Amino acid sequence: TTHYLFIVVVAVNSTLLTINAGDYIFYTDRARTSFVVFSISQSTMLVVGAIYYMLFTGVPGTATYYATIMTIYTWVAKGAWFGLGYPYDFVTVPVWIPSAMLLDLTYWATRRNKHAAIIIGGTLVGLSLPVFNMINLLLIADPLETAFKYPRPTLPPYMTPIEPQVGKFYNSPVALGSGAGAVLSVPIAALGAKLNT
Repeated sequence: TTHYLFIVVVAVNSTLLTINAGDYIFYTDRARTSFVVFSISQSTMLVVGAIYYMLFTGVPGTATYYATIMTIYTWVAKGAWFGLGYPYDFVTVPVWIPSAMLLDLTYWATRRNKHAAIIIGGTLVGLSLPVFNMINLLLIADPLETAFKYPRPTLPPYMTPIEPQVGKFYNSPVALGSGAGAVLSVPIAALGAKLNT
């Protein structure tokens, strides 16, 4: 049970880090403006998290599972914004899963060689993730139109002036959605572990 709970905790925290690193695409109103920054940050966050996760379990396929968990949690956050009245396209869920599959394939093809997984798999992620997400961006509404019609209620943390901001971080649909997903996933993981024994 502890093993499963640890995996869930790692995935939840990694999700929060990754979607914050990908703020440039996560919110449509700043999509396309810093695509290079997004590509570097998301590729790095995916590889670091997935490699750590995969080497911990030693099982090819873990990186894809990790990317799937991140995708699900991000859809929860998308639903939270949509529930507040923002358009469906206001939050864009990044495409992590195909790149994570390439990472798993590298780990499996090199007979679980961690150095090959890091170097070759990391390169494949860095090359593929921008392509998949550029296609993803072409399928959504015009970011500029969204930005003018539906401005974000607050600035992201790194653009907020340094002054007391009590409670503002917790009044965020992203934090709410991710936190709710994290809380719900722990008893589900424990139940799954219990059923497997």
